[in-house]
Formats: sequence, C-alpha cells, structure tokens
Amino acid sequence: MPRHLLYLIVFIEGFCSLGAEVIALRRLVPHVGSAIVITAPTIGLFLLALALGYASGARVSERFTTVVARNFLLSALLVGLGLARVTVDGLFAHLQPVGVAYLLFIGGVLCPVAWLLGQTVPVLTNLMKHMRTGEASGYALYWSTLGSFLGSVSLSLLVMQWLGVSVAVLVCALLLAVGSLQLAEAGWRRWGLAMSTGLAATAINLFPPTAVLDTAYADYAVEGVSLADHTDPRAFFVNNSLASLVDDSAPPRYARYVQHLRKLLLEDLAFEGRSVLVLGAGGFTLSHQEPTNRYTYVDIDPKIREIAETRFLRAPIRGEFVVDDARRYVRATAERYDAVVVDVFSSHTSIPGHLVTREFWQDARRALVPEGVLVANLILDGKLETPYARNLLATIESVFGRCGVDVLHRGRPLSNVIVSCYASSRRGEITLYSDERNGADMDLARSR
Repeated sequence: MPRHLLYLIVFIEGFCSLGAEVIALRRLVPHVGSAIVITAPTIGLFLLALALGYASGARVSERFTTVVARNFLLSALLVGLGLARVTVDGLFAHLQPVGVAYLLFIGGVLCPVAWLLGQTVPVLTNLMKHMRTGEASGYALYWSTLGSFLGSVSLSLLVMQWLGVSVAVLVCALLLAVGSLQLAEAGWRRWGLAMSTGLAATAINLFPPTAVLDTAYADYAVEGVSLADHTDPRAFFVNNSLASLVDDSAPPRYARYVQHLRKLLLEDLAFEGRSVLVLGAGGFTLSHQEPTNRYTYVDIDPKIREIAETRFLRAPIRGEFVVDDARRYVRATAERYDAVVVDVFSSHTSIPGHLVTREFWQDARRALVPEGVLVANLILDGKLETPYARNLLATIESVFGRCGVDVLHRGRPLSNVIVSCYASSRRGEITLYSDERNGADMDLARSR
C-alpha cells in the first residue's frame, strides 16, 4: 500500500472515531442531559472499547486491508444509521427506564464503532515493513491522533454550527464508506455495499420523518397542540421538552410558568421602563407583545432566534438577543439590570452544572442593581423533598438570603418552581424558637 494512502486511512479512522464520540454526546443531551455523570462514563466506555479494539487488531495476522475495509464499512453503517436522530429518539422513546436505553445506545452503537476503528492502526502497521517498528507505529499514531483532533474541532465548531448534527453524522459515514473502497478490490459487491450505506445514511439524516431541527446545542420542534379555550395554540419543544407555549388569542396565552413570571414582573413588581435580563431564551415569550420594559435575552445557540421568530412566534422578538454562555455573560457584563430571569435547561429537568453553583448565583447577583430582583424557573419535585431540590434552594439562599418559592404544580412529581430573591437581601443568623427560649415576640417587634 502506498504510504500516503495508509496515512489517509488512519487519518479517517481518527477523524471518524472521535467524531462519533462527539456526536454521541450531543445526541444524548435531549434525553439524559450533559452532566458529568453522563459524559464521564460515556467517554470511559468509548476508551475501553477503543482499547479492546487495539488488542483485537494486534491479533490479526492476514488479509490486513480486507479486515480494515470490512471494519470501515460496518462502522459507516453504525454511524450513519445508529447516530441518526430518529434512531436515538426512537430508542429512548420505546425503552424504559432511561438507563436501559442509554446502555443499549452506548453498547450497541458507540462502543462497536470504537472497537472496529480501534483495530485500524495495529492492523495497518503490518504493512509498513520498510520502516522500523517504532517509526511505523509513531507515524500511524500521529496521523490517527491528528485526525481525532481535526474531527472533534471541525465537526463541533464548524459542521454542527453551520449545517447541523445530522450533516456531521453524514460526513463521518461517507468518509468511512469512501475509506473502505480505498482498501480492497473495489468490485461491484463492495461498491454496492458502500453506495447502499451512503444512500441509507443520507436518507435517514437529511430527510428524517419528523420536522425537528437540530443544531450544535439542541433539537427544536414547533407543534400544534390541543388546549381548551385557546386559539391555534402551538408549543415550542427544546430537546424533546416543552419550553414555551403561545396562541393567537387576544391577548395571547402562554405556558403557566411564563404567565406567572409576567404577572410577577408586570403586576406584582409593577415594572415599567425597567431592564430585564433573561438567561435562556426559550420561546422569547416573556417579552412577547410587552413594550413597557427593555429585555435582553442571552442564549448559547445563535439559531434559536430565527427558529422562534419564523416557526413559533411568527413575528420578530421584542428585545435584544446576545449569543453567549449565561455564566460568562453575567460575569463579564458591565450592565446592571432591574431583574435577572434564570430559565436555562439542557433537557427537561437538567440545568447545566455550572449554572447551579454558588459562584454562578453570586455572578447573577452582581448583574443586578442594588434593588433588583432575581427570578429563577426551576424544575423540581413538587414537595421539594429530593436532595437536589433541597441543596439547590439552599445554594441560592446562601447568596441571597431568604427567597420566595412558588410551586406551580403541587400535585405532580415534577413542577415548575419559581424562586424570587432580592439583591438587597442578606443572609442572617437563624435562631430556632422553642418552648424554653421563645424570642418570637421580640423578633416580631424588631421587624416592624
């Protein structure tokens, strides 16, 4: 085999193996979120399968190019079909609990791809007989790792950003199919299999049966829903979760938590001519047909505005839109706002981990004027009994002091919980009242 062709093959292997891992992590976000407890096992299992692939490749003693060509073709099929959105969504929709679907996805799609492609370098170094063993393996690993670097960077920062996740899947599948044709006798049978794999991957990724739009950060869908006393209601789904709701009534009706937030700001706090920072754009309904205040939306996905305007609101948004990470924005901005609304989720119940820490709430407080208010929409258990609910609320109150907590759906296992805190509040010492030492009357007098 010519040296340049061999290096091209190991480059494709590195590009597509790490590309498949990046795509798999993105496909998991709508279903299990992006917390470290998900990403770390996924990466670990991928590396374990890769290591087993290295060991398996070391045992191959004949038909080297034929083995790698077969592995590339099988990997193209697994990537092109197994990483397609309709496949992943269908898997998580029909298999419960979610852990079973996760394990089947990792064990049935991602790990086999890593195992098959992991055999490439140890198998093909057998063909480098004109080089020293160390030289042969070193150059092969160099081109493979270079491919991994370029695959992870180009797919996540270029292809996914501009063309979507489905195109990134298709790029990897087609590269693997082309690589398989370069390795062995390209007879009609091999050409037929490669072409069939490429066509199937193209059809399932570029022409899916659902009207979901995927970007580097989320899956979006706008669907009509049936609700009593609503006029043409439509729902905005982000990562398979209901993010917002609007209809064509006069005035429009919104999701219950949005109506609660609007009432809190416009009626209870009587906001008029104020500045409101909204972290997490959702469907941009907080400012919909609301001209009395100035709104700034911050969201990490640059495409969410166009999707919301054309498919959901069917009108331009009211307010300014800033593409940025929520924590980075509140830490760096010189602006001070009358209200900061935190409404950031990566999936239905998953807030990104760096947006629940004490340091984030401190940064959010710093972005408020001295008499400003922070309002956070959280998804917690209705009784606020889980460790996550208790600890998250305690973390917020460690920064702001006592906050108001409104549970909107008390009879449900999960509920929107609206937390409102004032920048002027301070956490103070707590004294418990008891029959032996009851200072309630003194405290009440001091509080008036």
